[in-house]
Amino acid sequence: MTENKEFRSGYVAIIGKPNVGKSTLLNAFLGQKLSIITPKAQTTRNRITGILTEEGYQIIFLDTPGIFEPSYKLQHYMVQNALKAASDADVLLLMAEVYAPADEFERAVFGKINDKKKKTILALNKADKVKRDALLPLIATYHEQFGFEKIAPISALTGDGVPELLDIIINSLPVGEMYYPEDQLSDLPERFFIAEIIREKLFMQTQQEIPYSATVQTDEVKERKKGRTYIRATIYVERESQKGIVIGSKGGMLKKIGQDARRDIEKWMDSLVYLDLWVKVKSDWRDKEKDLREFGY
Repeated sequence: MTENKEFRSGYVAIIGKPNVGKSTLLNAFLGQKLSIITPKAQTTRNRITGILTEEGYQIIFLDTPGIFEPSYKLQHYMVQNALKAASDADVLLLMAEVYAPADEFERAVFGKINDKKKKTILALNKADKVKRDALLPLIATYHEQFGFEKIAPISALTGDGVPELLDIIINSLPVGEMYYPEDQLSDLPERFFIAEIIREKLFMQTQQEIPYSATVQTDEVKERKKGRTYIRATIYVERESQKGIVIGSKGGMLKKIGQDARRDIEKWMDSLVYLDLWVKVKSDWRDKEKDLREFGY
């Protein structure tokens, strides 16, 4: 495990392109699902804080939105959020896939972040998808291009290499005090995670532009008698036509999203839930500063 018995603590920013496995890795570190996961790129929009506390260390992981070329204000916010997390962190955990060397955009991002003179670790994800012989030249290329001292082939999905990567992170942390109570998993509020679970189901059930044009707000959470929690939440979309798609024929799509979300919320809260789900239109909210602030971006 760690090289000495001094308590280590610090912030670790997980940085990389969209859909490279950042949220899957955070969940693997924590041993439970905190960040939502879908096959679609750009699922993560906010910086998700996950706290891992064990004997001898506390790591505050920052799961960030993927870094890409933004097209509208929400995407600009997402990229800025990721870069700010990098500047706030004690250790940078960069992620890439094993299929090919870094492309031009990825090299620019890694080069820029590497200039911050912080301890930087590279995790090459999806290593279970290639033969080990193919990893060696890729690792050598990353060493040559960026000078990473630590490069760890992993599979965030299967867990292969994750314990070894965790050891590298622990030994990269500064000696310090505990930031949060040892039983705290995140510093984000309950309403945030409820909205994220609903948004995950929206991503999974809808196609094309709908998931990217929608956001979710948790409006009310109230405990009722007989151990059931009442939750009212609203899905916001940009156009009336999108509202019709999310509601579906005879309300079928909204019912499916609500059923899937309720099951996960009940599991996460360990409580029976009545989910009251609504759909409203907020025109072009992704490109309006006022709306982005209102939705917590």
